[in-house]
Amino acid sequence: MISFSMVEFPTASARGSAEFFGAVFGWAATPYGPEYTDVDCGGGVSLGFQQDRAEAPAGPLAVIRVNDLEVMRNAVLEAGGTITVEAFDFPGGRRFHFREPGGNELAAWTPTGH
Repeated sequence: MISFSMVEFPTASARGSAEFFGAVFGWAATPYGPEYTDVDCGGGVSLGFQQDRAEAPAGPLAVIRVNDLEVMRNAVLEAGGTITVEAFDFPGGRRFHFREPGGNELAAWTPTGH
Protein backbone atom coordinates (compact mmCIF):
# COMPACT_ATOMS: atom_id res chain seq x y z
CA MET A 1 0.00 0.00 0.00
CA ILE A 2 1.34 3.40 -0.96
CA SER A 3 -0.82 6.27 0.22
CA PHE A 4 -0.68 9.83 1.47
CA SER A 5 -1.05 9.57 5.23
CA MET A 6 -0.11 12.82 6.96
CA VAL A 7 1.21 16.34 6.83
CA GLU A 8 3.67 17.40 9.50
CA PHE A 9 3.88 21.08 10.43
CA PRO A 10 6.36 23.12 12.41
CA THR A 11 4.58 24.87 15.27
CA ALA A 12 5.24 27.18 18.20
CA SER A 13 2.77 25.10 20.27
CA ALA A 14 2.01 21.44 19.48
CA ARG A 15 -0.74 21.45 22.08
CA GLY A 16 -2.20 24.75 20.88
CA SER A 17 -2.28 23.63 17.25
CA ALA A 18 -3.92 20.32 18.19
CA GLU A 19 -6.51 22.03 20.38
CA PHE A 20 -7.34 24.43 17.53
CA PHE A 21 -8.04 21.63 15.03
CA GLY A 22 -9.98 19.72 17.68
CA ALA A 23 -12.18 22.76 18.39
CA VAL A 24 -12.74 23.62 14.73
CA PHE A 25 -13.15 20.13 13.20
CA GLY A 26 -13.68 17.82 16.19
CA TRP A 27 -10.49 15.86 15.46
CA ALA A 28 -8.89 13.88 18.30
CA ALA A 29 -5.29 14.51 19.32
CA THR A 30 -2.63 12.16 20.66
CA PRO A 31 0.41 13.80 22.27
CA TYR A 32 3.75 12.03 21.86
CA GLY A 33 5.63 13.99 24.48
CA PRO A 34 5.48 17.71 25.21
CA GLU A 35 6.67 18.82 21.76
CA TYR A 36 4.84 16.58 19.30
CA THR A 37 1.12 15.96 18.84
CA ASP A 38 -0.68 13.91 16.21
CA VAL A 39 -4.22 14.89 15.15
CA ASP A 40 -6.37 12.17 13.55
CA CYS A 41 -8.35 13.67 10.64
CA GLY A 42 -10.10 10.37 9.84
CA GLY A 43 -9.74 8.14 6.83
CA GLY A 44 -6.16 7.23 7.72
CA VAL A 45 -4.91 10.82 7.42
CA SER A 46 -3.40 12.83 10.25
CA LEU A 47 -1.70 16.12 10.99
CA GLY A 48 1.51 16.16 13.01
CA PHE A 49 2.65 19.22 14.94
CA GLN A 50 6.37 19.37 15.78
CA GLN A 51 7.32 22.02 18.31
CA ASP A 52 11.00 21.02 18.66
CA ARG A 53 12.79 23.45 16.32
CA ALA A 54 15.71 21.03 15.92
CA GLU A 55 13.37 18.39 14.48
CA ALA A 56 10.65 20.50 12.86
CA PRO A 57 10.42 20.66 9.09
CA ALA A 58 11.00 24.07 7.48
CA GLY A 59 7.42 24.04 6.22
CA PRO A 60 4.56 21.56 5.82
CA LEU A 61 5.96 18.08 5.15
CA ALA A 62 3.78 15.62 3.21
CA VAL A 63 4.31 12.06 4.45
CA ILE A 64 3.59 9.01 2.28
CA ARG A 65 3.04 5.52 3.71
CA VAL A 66 4.90 2.84 1.78
CA ASN A 67 5.27 -0.94 1.99
CA ASP A 68 9.07 -1.15 1.93
CA LEU A 69 11.20 1.77 3.03
CA GLU A 70 14.42 0.55 1.41
CA VAL A 71 12.73 -0.10 -1.94
CA MET A 72 11.22 3.39 -1.82
CA ARG A 73 14.58 4.96 -0.89
CA ASN A 74 16.18 3.33 -3.94
CA ALA A 75 13.29 4.46 -6.17
CA VAL A 76 13.69 8.06 -4.95
CA LEU A 77 17.40 8.03 -5.75
CA GLU A 78 16.93 6.33 -9.14
CA ALA A 79 14.32 8.95 -10.11
CA GLY A 80 16.70 11.83 -9.37
CA GLY A 81 15.64 12.66 -5.82
CA THR A 82 17.98 13.27 -2.91
CA ILE A 83 17.79 11.95 0.63
CA THR A 84 17.63 14.87 3.08
CA VAL A 85 17.19 12.88 6.32
CA GLU A 86 18.32 9.25 6.54
CA ALA A 87 15.86 6.67 7.87
CA PHE A 88 15.12 6.87 11.59
CA ASP A 89 12.78 5.19 14.05
CA PHE A 90 9.93 7.02 15.79
CA PRO A 91 6.99 5.78 17.88
CA GLY A 92 4.99 3.58 15.51
CA GLY A 93 7.35 3.39 12.56
CA ARG A 94 10.40 4.35 10.57
CA ARG A 95 10.83 7.07 7.94
CA PHE A 96 13.23 9.05 5.78
CA HIS A 97 12.93 12.48 4.14
CA PHE A 98 13.71 13.28 0.52
CA ARG A 99 13.68 16.16 -1.93
CA GLU A 100 12.19 15.68 -5.39
CA PRO A 101 13.88 17.42 -8.37
CA GLY A 102 11.53 20.42 -8.14
CA GLY A 103 12.79 21.20 -4.64
CA ASN A 104 9.91 19.99 -2.45
CA GLU A 105 10.73 17.95 0.64
CA LEU A 106 8.55 14.95 1.51
CA ALA A 107 8.88 11.87 3.69
CA ALA A 108 8.21 8.18 3.23
CA TRP A 109 7.35 5.96 6.21
CA THR A 110 6.39 2.45 7.10
CA PRO A 111 4.72 1.30 10.33
CA THR A 112 6.70 -0.73 12.85
CA GLY A 113 6.67 -4.42 11.93
CA HIS A 114 6.48 -3.94 8.16
